[in-house]
Amino acid sequence: MYKYKKSITALLLCHVIFAVSWFTVKELQINRIASTPAFQIRFMEEQAGLDASSFMGMITEASSGQRIVDYNVLEREAKYTLSQEDYDVLLRIVEAEAGCEDMKGKMLVAGVVMNRVESSKFPDTVKEVVFQKGNGTVQFSPVRDGRLEKVKVSEETKEAVKRVLYGEDITEGALYFAARKYADPERMKWFDNRLTLLFSYGGHEFFS
Repeated sequence: MYKYKKSITALLLCHVIFAVSWFTVKELQINRIASTPAFQIRFMEEQAGLDASSFMGMITEASSGQRIVDYNVLEREAKYTLSQEDYDVLLRIVEAEAGCEDMKGKMLVAGVVMNRVESSKFPDTVKEVVFQKGNGTVQFSPVRDGRLEKVKVSEETKEAVKRVLYGEDITEGALYFAARKYADPERMKWFDNRLTLLFSYGGHEFFS
């Protein structure tokens, strides 16, 4: 009986050791798989409901057949679709008005222009908004003084415009902006008396 009990105990111990070893190996395999780019991409696909073709950047095939994404930014559907002419005008007005501003400053100017395009108070295209006249004069000083046609659009301006066109809105609904330091004092009186100041950023004040 004693030998029988020893045999049973030894058998149970073997089963326990085997089970622990099996789970340890499986855990290592899971951790190894989870750390691969292919698994991480698949996980993000399932979480976001997107496939890997929705990621920006080149997707290459590794020798193992795993997919590797060079960039981690998701490509979203654009909020606005512009004609080439409107896109060029938007780039130029942002560069002319906010060329010395940082990314946020550029996005704010682009955002105000697009807010006007969306508003029933203004024309329906970027070009019409930028060249619109009020009280016999154009709305944007770079149109009036010719800077609009002379600027060289920077890569940062292109990125700022792209982010706005893809739906990033930090304008708080602003429809107007002005650089008080350089603006005509009489014109600023109109801003102050008839509009609501929302906030200031960089060299501009933004109004609704």
